[in-house]
Amino acid sequence: MAHDKRLPALSAALGLIVLLLVVQMWLLTATLETYLAGHNEAAVSGAILSAILFAACGALYLFVSRVERRRPSNVE
Repeated sequence: MAHDKRLPALSAALGLIVLLLVVQMWLLTATLETYLAGHNEAAVSGAILSAILFAACGALYLFVSRVERRRPSNVE
């Protein structure tokens, strides 16, 4: 079995995606709580930060999919 040198980078990228999604879910919860408490200005900043986190997750997903596509067929 050949050792794939890209595996640590893929593992780190997937771990970062999980971390960003957990932060995004926490942000959604905190933003919703403040919005329901009557602080409407928090909803705009929360939506902007959530969009940034979503874009970061999307970029990391594209990185992982491109690296996987370049993977040679003889490496398992």
